[in-house]
Amino acid sequence: MAVDTPGIPADAEDMGPKKSFWGHLNDLRTALIRSVSAIGVALLLCLFLSPWIVRVLVFPMQRMHMFEKPRRTVTLQIGDAKIGPFEVGKEPIPGLPAGGPPNVVLRVGVAPMGRDQVATLTVEPDAQPAGTEIRLHNLSPTEGFMVAFHVAIYAALAISSPFWIFFMGGFILPALNLKERSVIFSWLGWSGFLFFAGVLSTYFVLLPVALRAAIQYSEILGFSAQDWRADEYINFTCKFIFGMGLGFQFPLVVLFLVKIGVLTHEQLTKFRRHVAVLSLILGAVLTTPEVVTQVAMAIPLYLLYEVCIWIAWYWERKKRRAEAGAAA
Repeated sequence: MAVDTPGIPADAEDMGPKKSFWGHLNDLRTALIRSVSAIGVALLLCLFLSPWIVRVLVFPMQRMHMFEKPRRTVTLQIGDAKIGPFEVGKEPIPGLPAGGPPNVVLRVGVAPMGRDQVATLTVEPDAQPAGTEIRLHNLSPTEGFMVAFHVAIYAALAISSPFWIFFMGGFILPALNLKERSVIFSWLGWSGFLFFAGVLSTYFVLLPVALRAAIQYSEILGFSAQDWRADEYINFTCKFIFGMGLGFQFPLVVLFLVKIGVLTHEQLTKFRRHVAVLSLILGAVLTTPEVVTQVAMAIPLYLLYEVCIWIAWYWERKKRRAEAGAAA
């Protein structure tokens, strides 16, 4: 019994060669609907979890000074608000602990002295800032919701990836034979490994370095770099992390072209200068169009390209040995 489907002839099953076309079209539509549904459910979940996700994205700001020598600083705290930190000289300051930690928080208070009130400074234990503190701000009534929505979108794409990859794979894999499927699974495994390698290396190393470089450049220009817009920081961080994850797929593209015979080891060696420029372009397209992130992305991409050259050399050497053994 034929079932009418909008946009598809009722007698599509009786149309001979067009039967497989409409069947594949239905399968593709089903896979897309399921994928979008998975992303939508993950988006709703991430909207509720956005405060915790924001904390994860803010963590790299705490690691901005990991490659710097600690500097002695003082921060003034009035209530819950903090002013500073301010860098102090090598000479000891009365009231500060001598030879202690390089960063000290002084709480501003008030004490009576006769008929007058005098300001007091009390050293706060267990409250020691490490270097410059960045404060994130929302500057419009709707910016808080936009920050949560942007965070939820990026997180939903990551969390739902196993589901939409599974749904789309269910549409593509039936058209492949067993050997082709094994090759696809192998390349997907390396793709996932490189993606997470790019994300983790960016999150723990490259992103803190890029943030610190942005602060130093602002200070060189004479601007204060302690107050940032939350929406811009979230967009910058998410684009940088996901961009590096996608950029780390570049070696797979190169090695695939080598595998099918489009590129050789000798050609890869000649294209070194071109790849250096291409890495900078990918940094501008996949992350944010400013010099720090472009360079931070270009360096690991170029190093991965050098690894591809060695792998291509090994593959060609292995192929020549196999051909020589077959000829003998």
